[in-house]
Amino acid sequence: MHDIRAIRENPAAFDAALSRRGAAPMSSEILALDEARRAKILASETAQADQNKAAKEVGAAKGRGDEAEFERLRALVAEKKTEVAAMQAEAKALDQQLTDLLMTLPNAPLDVVPDGKDEHDNVEIRRWGTPRVFDFKPREHYQLDGVVPGMDFETAAKLSGSRFVVLKAGVARIHRALAQFMLDTHIEENGLSETWTPVLVREEMMLGTGQLPKFGEDSYQTREGWWLVPTAEVTLTNVVNNETVDESALPLRMVAHTQCFRSEAGSAGRDTAGMLRQHQFEKVEMVSITHPDTSLAEHDRMTKCAEGILEKLGLPYRTVVLCTGDMGFGATRTHDIEVWLPGQDTYREISSVSVCGDFQARRMNARFKPTDGGKPQFVHTLNGSGLAVGRTLIAVLENGQQADGSVNLPEVLHSYLGGKTCLTADGTLA
Repeated sequence: MHDIRAIRENPAAFDAALSRRGAAPMSSEILALDEARRAKILASETAQADQNKAAKEVGAAKGRGDEAEFERLRALVAEKKTEVAAMQAEAKALDQQLTDLLMTLPNAPLDVVPDGKDEHDNVEIRRWGTPRVFDFKPREHYQLDGVVPGMDFETAAKLSGSRFVVLKAGVARIHRALAQFMLDTHIEENGLSETWTPVLVREEMMLGTGQLPKFGEDSYQTREGWWLVPTAEVTLTNVVNNETVDESALPLRMVAHTQCFRSEAGSAGRDTAGMLRQHQFEKVEMVSITHPDTSLAEHDRMTKCAEGILEKLGLPYRTVVLCTGDMGFGATRTHDIEVWLPGQDTYREISSVSVCGDFQARRMNARFKPTDGGKPQFVHTLNGSGLAVGRTLIAVLENGQQADGSVNLPEVLHSYLGGKTCLTADGTLA
C-alpha cells in the first residue's frame, strides 16, 4: 500500500509512477478523500473539546444552584456527544474509503525498471548454459514414451476436471526428488530457514500480500471463508503481520515447500497441453524480510539462489528484468528466470523473484525496531520461486530426453533416486 504522506508531498511523482504501470492518475481523487477525512477528524476533535468543556461546567452550574444553566449545559453535552459520534463515524467511513482505494493501486516501479507494455518489452540481463543440439526432433514432456505412463491427465480429469494431473511411479518420484533437492540446497548452501505453513489462510493474510482485494478471482475460497494459498509467499511473508521485530533479527530468510492453488482465471485457453499451467501445483518458495537499506542487494542474492538450482541441474536459462507493464501488482522490481524447454523451442518462466519495498509491510503493519532506539520503521519484503517444482520437472524431462523416449536425469538427483540415473522408455527408473 502507498504512503499517503508521500502522495501529499509529491502527487506528481505518484501519478507518474502509476502512469508507468499503465494506470490513470489518482492523486486528485486520493487527496480529496484524504482532505475530507482529515477535516472530519478535526471537526470531531473540536466538537469533542466543546463537549468536554461543557461537561466540566455542568457540575459548576449545579453547584451554584443555577438550574437553567445546568439544563442548558446538559442538553449541550448530549448534543455534542451525538455530533461527535456522527463525525467520528463519517471520518471512519472516509478512512475506509481511502484505504480501499489505496489497496487497489499497484506498487511504484523503481527508476531502473524498464518501461513497457508486456513481456515483449522485458530486458534480458544474462544467460547461462547452451541449449542442447538434438539429432532428432525433441518432443514436449507429456509426449515422451517414458513419461506417458507416469503423467495421467485422463484420470485427473475424471477426478477433478481440466488442468490437473496424476503423477505415478518414476515420474512422481522424480517430482518428489526435485522438491527435496531444492529444499536441501536452499537450507544447507543458501542459509534459508525451512518453514512449514498451512495452505488455508484468513482473508487478511491475502490482503496483506496483495492478492486481495483486486485479484480474488485468481484464487480459491472455501465455504468457511479461508483462502487456498496461490503461493507460500502469503504465509511466509505474513509471519511478520502486525509484528515489530528487532533490527538485529533482520534479515529473516525462509523457504517452504507447499501445494499452491490458482484458478488461472486470466489464462483461459493458454498452455492447456501437459502440466505447464495447473490449478494445483507445488513450489519451493523463498521469502526474505529485510532492512530497507539491504533489500535491493537481497533481491540480487535471491535471484542467484534460484539460478543456482538450475545450474546444479544443468538446465540452460536466461534472466530478464520485467518491464513496468509485465510486473506483478506488489513488486517494485522483478527478475524472471526462464528455463529452456526444447520441446517448445523457447524459454519459459520457472521463477519470478520480486522486491516489494515497504508496499506489503504497510498493508500488514510489519515493522522493525532500530537498534539505536529510533522510531519503528516498515520492513521490506521479497519473494521468489526457488523453484516451481512442476515446471522444473518439465525442464528436466525435456532437456534429458533421448531418441527412444527415455530420459537421462541430472547427476544431482541420483542420490535422491536411490542411485537411479534415468527414466526408461517404459516409465521405470533405472
